[in-house]
Amino acid sequence: MTFPHAPSLAALSENDFGTDKPREECGVFGLYSPVPNDLAWLTYLGMFALQHRGQEAAGMCVSDGEKFHVEKDLGLVTQVFDERRLDSVRLPNARVSIGHVRYSTTGSNLRFNAQPLTTRTNKGILGMAHNGNFVNALEVRAEMLGEGALFQTTNDSEVMLNLIARESHMDLVEATAGAMKRLKGGYACVLMNRHALIGFRDPHGVRPLVIGQRDDGAYAIASEPCALYAVGAKLLRDVQPGELVWVDRGGLHSLMVEPRAPTPCAFEWIYFARSDSQLDGIDTHASRIRMGERLAREFPVDADIVVPVPDSGIGAAIGYARQSGIPFDYGLYKNPYAGRTFIAPTQEARELKVKMKLSPTSAVAGRRVILVDDSIVRGTTSRQIVNLLRDAGATEVHFRVSSPPITHPCFYGIDTAARKELVASTHTQEEIRQLIGADTLAFISERGIREAVGGPGLCLACFNGEYPAGTPLLNDVDKLALEV
Repeated sequence: MTFPHAPSLAALSENDFGTDKPREECGVFGLYSPVPNDLAWLTYLGMFALQHRGQEAAGMCVSDGEKFHVEKDLGLVTQVFDERRLDSVRLPNARVSIGHVRYSTTGSNLRFNAQPLTTRTNKGILGMAHNGNFVNALEVRAEMLGEGALFQTTNDSEVMLNLIARESHMDLVEATAGAMKRLKGGYACVLMNRHALIGFRDPHGVRPLVIGQRDDGAYAIASEPCALYAVGAKLLRDVQPGELVWVDRGGLHSLMVEPRAPTPCAFEWIYFARSDSQLDGIDTHASRIRMGERLAREFPVDADIVVPVPDSGIGAAIGYARQSGIPFDYGLYKNPYAGRTFIAPTQEARELKVKMKLSPTSAVAGRRVILVDDSIVRGTTSRQIVNLLRDAGATEVHFRVSSPPITHPCFYGIDTAARKELVASTHTQEEIRQLIGADTLAFISERGIREAVGGPGLCLACFNGEYPAGTPLLNDVDKLALEV
């Protein structure tokens, strides 16, 4: 979350609305090693594995018990941490480290907002990396400013860090637990000082957090299991909603700070998490296949091939093909070098950007195509993809979406834009179909998502406006200023 002033809608539409996907906030990673380790290198690997969760900034903190080194900047992990910068945070006897990859909305992608954030306290230097949003951060920040607190950044992560730092009469675990009770929202964080690593998750478990361990005894805490595997750690378990865990020379410890009320974000399984991840005991790839199978049962159509929008639509397309018996084929090629940082300042440039990223294959020529994607946010990219298929000779294009219509903004760490920019909040399904130029259009039902993911209750706020972890006292335009 960043605080006002928010960028204008005109500026956003010109620079940030070229993509038609929700975008995740961040990925967090932390290590505690009982033996000397090259934690800078291991943290680099963990951050690289989480790069899909944020591509605008990267940073890490490393400590050996005395020194405390920090490096962060705008860019991808490989851009920020060249050999020189990685060497600058290497400590031969490192024991604790944290890392962060970050996505932000336009207007807050500034170097001073890059994480981890650090502060000096009577508890020593603290570093924190945060994924998600605190919905009452503005109110708490205003109270703290009135009490003389100083803030160096414009994001809500510093509110949490300052709440922890100011409790001089408490130890670090007690102070962190107190801050968890004060701030509300959807979040997962890692925190470190020179001697310990802490991880904590909101009582609804909206944002994911997992714990793993290496053979040498080092513990890792991360947003997804893929980061654990990247550093040679085995998944132990998820951090429970409302739980605070910490690792020090005494090993792994746990404290339930608030009662569990699990409603994890459905979009983790729909789109955000890597397909090889397992969150809260639920396999991501298998969930996406079940979504496709459910789509095929709910909205069958006679066609020749099932084509995914790569990469996020692949799992659901596989499921749709299996359930329907219609062959799966790759009708779109995705250019692996067309990254998200490509600047598209005009409408013409944004349309060309889609063509740089996706191009149709010969598989669609003369075919009736079922096109499967994970979501439609604004409809602009969906329309361009349908046009690509028609230009390549597709005789029919039937659009199937493995999420319900997105009608409400997210306040828990996903950039879904203001409500009036969400096409499903201002158009009927038939109007959206006409807008994107498809022959038919169908979205999976909320019940279908619940059954496909299974497990605990889900946060479906962006589909139905029911926010389990509360909402900020802001309107939709102000919502644009609420992203990290």
